[in-house]
Amino acid sequence: MPKKGKKYRESIGLYEADKQYDSMEALELLQKTAKANFDETVEISIKLGVDPRHADQQVRGAIVLPHGTGKTRRVLVMTKGEKVKEAENAGADYVGLEEYVEKIQKENWLEFDVVVATPDVMNVVGRLGKVLGPKGFMPNPKSGTVTFDLAKAIAEIKAGKIEYRLDKSSIIHAPIGRVSFGTEKLAENYKTLMEAIIKARPASAKGHYIRSIVISSTMGPGIKINTAKPVD
Repeated sequence: MPKKGKKYRESIGLYEADKQYDSMEALELLQKTAKANFDETVEISIKLGVDPRHADQQVRGAIVLPHGTGKTRRVLVMTKGEKVKEAENAGADYVGLEEYVEKIQKENWLEFDVVVATPDVMNVVGRLGKVLGPKGFMPNPKSGTVTFDLAKAIAEIKAGKIEYRLDKSSIIHAPIGRVSFGTEKLAENYKTLMEAIIKARPASAKGHYIRSIVISSTMGPGIKINTAKPVD
């Protein structure tokens, strides 16, 4: 097992690893445990009491974080006709269709963070399902990335819209900002995400819905949040 660095060892001495903290207290602790020489991303991992193998227990959606993620997101818009100009005017980083399908298929080009498509080209975009799907890039109506309202979709993404979805282990991983945001802004982003996930609880979910919540900075240790009171 690799030896942990000095800064990491210092960080874990600042809190109790097995204790569940209120969210505000956890975020305040995170400010102290983040010791890297760069502005670390703050990430959250939420274990849910659902089975992702069942279609009626999927938890997926998209929200705009009040303070964004601290990252400039590159948007690829796949469309045709008059919508090309609309996407360009709205600030898309890349706009096109067949040329990007070919570029992704032949060159494994993935220099983007989000893919948006208009409904009329999804039959073409569908060819990329095996490439984009596993990486979480496939446009989806539920996340607002399949739409004719390109200006709105691009504006929301640039403003800090994130998509959340269960992985195979029933865990949602999502960024909620950067350490430099400070406790208050991170708390607002955290609350917005948690409220959306709580609201998205499937009707078929039984028992405890939120099993565990852990926040961490890029290089810092995980800090547990009280699941009995996930939002202060």
